[in-house]
Amino acid sequence: MVELAGREFRRILIIKPSSLGDVTHALPVLEALRRRYPSAHLAWLVSITCSELLQGHPWIDEIVPFDRRHYGQMLRSARAAVAFLRFLWGLRGRRFDLVLDLQGLFRSGFLAWATGAPVRIGPAEAREFARLFYTHTARRHGPDEHAILRNWAGVRLLGISGDPPPPRLHVAPEVRDRAAALLAEAGVGAGRPFAVLAPGARWETKIWPADKMAAVAAYLHDTYGLEVVLIGGPEEATACRAVAASASVPVVNLCGRTGISDMMALIDRSEIVVSNDSGPMHVAVALGRPVVAAIGPTNPRRTGPLSPAARIARRELACSPCYIRRLAQCPHEHACMRGLEPAAVRAAIDQLLASPRQATISAT
Repeated sequence: MVELAGREFRRILIIKPSSLGDVTHALPVLEALRRRYPSAHLAWLVSITCSELLQGHPWIDEIVPFDRRHYGQMLRSARAAVAFLRFLWGLRGRRFDLVLDLQGLFRSGFLAWATGAPVRIGPAEAREFARLFYTHTARRHGPDEHAILRNWAGVRLLGISGDPPPPRLHVAPEVRDRAAALLAEAGVGAGRPFAVLAPGARWETKIWPADKMAAVAAYLHDTYGLEVVLIGGPEEATACRAVAASASVPVVNLCGRTGISDMMALIDRSEIVVSNDSGPMHVAVALGRPVVAAIGPTNPRRTGPLSPAARIARRELACSPCYIRRLAQCPHEHACMRGLEPAAVRAAIDQLLASPRQATISAT
């Protein structure tokens, strides 16, 4: 294997298409590359659904949007097949000399290979035969290593040492203005402090019961004098409506009314975020905001919020983490989340609002 430390690269591509959490976990790699190769052209291949997260980021020179839904139809649609071939042609025409595949699946490995880059780094534990597409592989240290540290293994091959910096997102001024207007329209005027609650999640089993989240909303309102703003995508409207209906205090339900960038601006302006294990939790960390996460079926050591401005509310059960996604498949009646009481989240809120700190990350 050719030694890479000390070698210079001019055109660099990061491949990390999705999801919101996975993309934020890759941000420390972006910062490391920008600092190591300050004059290089840095591009990021990301799914169209997640590209808004990176729009306007000052360290990114180019976003390469990947339309997975459209290209996935290429076996039954000539138009999709032609579009995918054009995408590959354009990818190769960008003449990258270094690609870091942080996804580690066949599709991402193939895209790395399709660039024609002479150096292609991917995870040694890549699945679906993706390793066949790499010139160099990076090995993680253990099964419970956090996703940020797993991504960091790739940049170590480039001679970049030390611990990863915290993930950092950028909110454009025009997005801040748009979010402020949305808040004002909902009755939250400029300067009024508010908390963001994110009651939804992609997995059914990650969702904390609505009545418990509503009890936390009342605590934030009555104890700290905070307005409560609910956020989420259209698919999380049911969860947000349930919290709003259960709440004993007024809440502002903006679920389905914000895009990813608006959600970022709302989180950035908030005093604290209370979330399930979902995208807003990761965004809050990347914006340096205090966050309390209710976590059940997943392992927070691998994908939880790495920040001293974060707290995790979790029941230590023998069956968790199980990574079961649907409630019907859980043999324990969703005990990890149904048994998590608001008192645990309230205690975490008290800790953070008493002395919130900026995020740092340590590999130790």
